[in-house]
Amino acid sequence: MTSNDAELLASTDRLVLRRFVPEDFVAYSAYRSLPEIYRFLYRDPPSPEEMRERFDTSLNSPFSEDGDTLRCAVIRREDGALVGDVSLTFANKAALQAELGYTSNPAYARKGYATEAAEAMITLSFEKFGFRRIFARLDAKNAGSIGVVERLGLRREALLIESDRFNGIWGDECVYAVLSREWAARAPNRAR
Repeated sequence: MTSNDAELLASTDRLVLRRFVPEDFVAYSAYRSLPEIYRFLYRDPPSPEEMRERFDTSLNSPFSEDGDTLRCAVIRREDGALVGDVSLTFANKAALQAELGYTSNPAYARKGYATEAAEAMITLSFEKFGFRRIFARLDAKNAGSIGVVERLGLRREALLIESDRFNGIWGDECVYAVLSREWAARAPNRAR
């Protein structure tokens, strides 16, 4: 499968969200191996072998049961550049809940791509997959990521104090969420 044959899941004026294809690996691993990407993820960058294995596993991963993740390449329309990835993970199938995740390639940061991709993924989650609630868990010090969900109007539901630990350092976590009816009600007013 080539990038031209990849499953298109959503699009915006500037971006295309599609399933990853094998040809994306070089660009994906270039930014996904940077230490700054993992600063707020409570883990070290994977080894090249682990990176390859995770990438290959995600190419055809199912998306129907708790724990399954749909990971999309975020492609800039103007030049086909991989500017990041966005994901949706089944958190609770019975409760129709999924967790939103996103990672930006630092070379394309601060251009609104993460916000635009997250907005498209949230819309897809409600309109195509029928979820009732989407949430994001973020490190409380990750101002950029918090800015994304706040621009989109997600509600801060929790601040979990010292809820995770990495390399002996405790970190606080924020939980933001939106319900499908809330998302639909503010559709004309969402950030761009």
